[in-house]
Amino acid sequence: MVDVLPQIALIAKFPTPGRAKTRLVPALGEEGAAQVHRRLVERTMVTIRTSGLPFSVWTTGASHAEFADWLGDDIRFVEQGEGDLGARLARVPAPGIVLGGDIPGLTVQHLRDAAAGLAQVPAVIGPASDGGYYLLGFQHQMPFLWRDMPWGTETVRERTEMLLREQKIAYRLLDELDDCDRPEDLVKWPDLLE
Repeated sequence: MVDVLPQIALIAKFPTPGRAKTRLVPALGEEGAAQVHRRLVERTMVTIRTSGLPFSVWTTGASHAEFADWLGDDIRFVEQGEGDLGARLARVPAPGIVLGGDIPGLTVQHLRDAAAGLAQVPAVIGPASDGGYYLLGFQHQMPFLWRDMPWGTETVRERTEMLLREQKIAYRLLDELDDCDRPEDLVKWPDLLE
């Protein structure tokens, strides 16, 4: 259906202590939580680069120069802009794949499966085990997916699927993966603490 490769938009916050991975702060402190965030985003970047898919990094929390110093100066950076998460995600052009940076188990195959899925159906969802999603791909703009969404809750994926069904838009689910948001999640990923 889509003959243009979708572009991955990695939604990334700068790893500033006290502003990144705040739910981990009680267990790790501000600096420790920021370091986990840094490692998660860096791991995701390696996976994205290895996938061979086109990508950009959608930034918040620092200048593009600071992001370039951190992640490399060969990257296209885009400012997320103002508003809630939905308003920021709505700015990603189609065909696109919005991707979070907090999924330690993300592989190149997950990204390639998302791109392949968009060649067959209008939307793909990478479900997260907490009820949200780590990835959402779309062939064309779907503004209804970003409005009035209860971000950060366990009902995001369910509501997203319901909205797609209401619009009679076919979609495909990818593998479910765990994200790393809370102190109890760290048990599965001890290498993030090294």
